[in-house]
Amino acid sequence: MNKLTKIGSLMILLVALIAGSAFKPLEKKEPELPGIKFFHGSLKEAKAKAKKENKLIFIDCYTTWCGPCKSMAKKTFVHKDVGDYYNKNFICLKIDMEKGDGLTIGTSYSIEAYPTYLFIDSKGDVKHRDLGFIDSERFVEVGKTALSKK
Repeated sequence: MNKLTKIGSLMILLVALIAGSAFKPLEKKEPELPGIKFFHGSLKEAKAKAKKENKLIFIDCYTTWCGPCKSMAKKTFVHKDVGDYYNKNFICLKIDMEKGDGLTIGTSYSIEAYPTYLFIDSKGDVKHRDLGFIDSERFVEVGKTALSKK
C-alpha cells in the first residue's frame, strides 16, 4: 500500500467513527429510585458534611455475607418513607466492616453483630445504636429515636 492509500484508508475510518458517534441513541436517564441515598465518601468526609449541615451520621455497619444485612438493603433501605426520612435528617453511610476503614471503625465502635446501625455526631460520638433486621416502619422510628438523643 502506498502512502496515499494509507492516508485515504485512515480518513475513511475517521469519517466512519465520527459519523457513527453522531447517530448514537440518546442515553436514557435512569429514574431516581426511592430509598436511602448513601453518601459515597469516607467517614472523615461524612463527618465534615454532617458538621456543615448540622446532621447526625447514620452508618450501616454491614458485611457481604450477612443475611439480615442483605434483607435490609433489599427490603428496608429501598422503602420510600425510609428514604424520605433518612435522606432529610442524616448523612447516610454504608461501611463494609471487613474491608478498608470498616476494620478500624468496627473496632473503634465495638461492632460485634451485623447489621449494626450507628448514629454518630460530627465528632464521632455515638448518639444511638441498634442492630438486626428492622422493617421499614420501625426503622423510621429508630431514626426518630436517634434524633431525640441529639
